[in-house]
This record gives sequence, C-alpha cells and structure tokens, in this order.
Amino acid sequence: MARYPSDRKQQTRETVLRHAANQLRAHGPEGVSVAAVMKDAGLTHGGFYAHFSSKDAMVAAAIEYMFGNVRDRWAHETLDLDPATGLARYVDWYLSAAHRDAPATGCPVAALAADMPRMSAKCRAAFAAGAQKMTAMFAQALERLGHRDPAAAASSLAAELVGAVSIARLATEPQRADAILAASRRSIKQRLGLDAG
Repeated sequence: MARYPSDRKQQTRETVLRHAANQLRAHGPEGVSVAAVMKDAGLTHGGFYAHFSSKDAMVAAAIEYMFGNVRDRWAHETLDLDPATGLARYVDWYLSAAHRDAPATGCPVAALAADMPRMSAKCRAAFAAGAQKMTAMFAQALERLGHRDPAAAASSLAAELVGAVSIARLATEPQRADAILAASRRSIKQRLGLDAG
C-alpha cells in the first residue's frame, strides 16, 4: 500500500484554493464552479467534500488564501528594505502594467470589491478581515516613516491603489491605462514622501 506524506491533505487543499482563488479573481463569485476548480486542480469532483463543506466555504477559504498572497507579495517587495524604499517598491509593483494585466493573480481587493455586497456574510467577513490586514501593513510602514495619522494615510493609500488599478483596467487604450498608473504612482509617492532621490 502506497504511503502518502502526512501533509498531503493540506497540500491538496492548497492546490484547490489556488485554483479557486484564480477563478474567483478572474470570473467573480458567480463564475466559480466547484467542478471547474477541481478539474483545474487535477482532482475529481467527488473529492471536494474532503476539504470543504460547501462552495461558500471554499470561496471564503479562497478569499483568506488570496489575502495570504497579499502578505507574501508585501514581504517579497519590502524584504530587508527601509520603510520608504519598501513602500515605494510595493507601490511600483501594485501600479504596474503587469499587475493591471493579471487580475486572476493580483490583488483581491481590486478584483472583487464590487462583488462583496452580494456575497454571503462569511465571505464578506473574510474579505473585510483581509482588507483590514492589508491596510494595517501600510499603516505600520507609514508609522515607521513618522506620518502623523498612519491609519488614515494607509486607508487613503489602499483606496488610491485599488482605484487606480480598477480604472486602468477599464481603459481601452494601453497608453491611457499606463498614464493612469503613472499618475497615481507619482501622486502617492509625492504625498507620502517616497519620491526622494
């Protein structure tokens, strides 16, 4: 009888969540199908209930997973950097053409905020908690930079990042989309004192 690693179930769950998160960002909550997620993950539909009690439970877990990706991206962009350089680097990534053009793997707030009012209380709670943690990451960096009201500045930063990417994704001309992102990068860096040098 074949022996499986003790963490095989957790690895399988992570695979399902990765595919569910990609579908959720790309197609919205109404476009997520359990059968399609399991097929993309290379698993049988019947195996779904070994990991989740319902589609809603999977979607809520996928939202938490996506915000884990946000924290990973923040760590990647800011690792071993001073707060100003790290925050500027994160702003550059967030307001990049690469992020704009990859909604299925990018920030869940930019991809899903408009869908949240129509989702279950469990999913809305997971989303709100994730967005709050994302804003808290910004606030911690801004506090280290000496901003007088880091929580307010962090909320404003989150709103502009998400808004700029959302509007850039609506632009039909690539040059216009690039200009929207560039203008927001400049504005944020000037306002937060990240444009030195």
